[in-house]
This record gives sequence, structure tokens and C-alpha cells, in this order.
Amino acid sequence: MLTMNQTTNNTFNSGMTDEDWFNLGKSDAWAGKPKVPPEQDSQAASMYELGYSEGEIKHPPTEAKQADR
Repeated sequence: MLTMNQTTNNTFNSGMTDEDWFNLGKSDAWAGKPKVPPEQDSQAASMYELGYSEGEIKHPPTEAKQADR
């Protein structure tokens, strides 16, 4: 059973936690990058997809601050 802070074991992400993958997905969405989840690890891919989806819904903090002006 994986928890949010456990690392996934694959050579592509070497040492990245589920939370890291979630944050990377969200960051990629905020930057307008194409969605590129890791193919070798389904758990990491799921976390990336979740982060990317959330990033598409919520704008990055810097963008929200600019919109408030």
C-alpha cells in the first residue's frame, strides 16, 4: 500500500514521491505544457494525472495575484 509520501520504484522518476508527481502534473498544466505522465509506473501516472487535472481547474497563485490588480 502506498501513502502520499512513499516513493514509487521506477527508473524514470528515481526517488520522486507521489506528491512530487502530483505537483509536477499541476505545474505542467499551469505552464500550458502537454500532459506527459510517466509510462513505466501506473501509480506515478495516476498522481500526475490528478495534479494535471487540478492544475487545469485552478490557476497558479501568480496568475491569481495578477488578475486581482
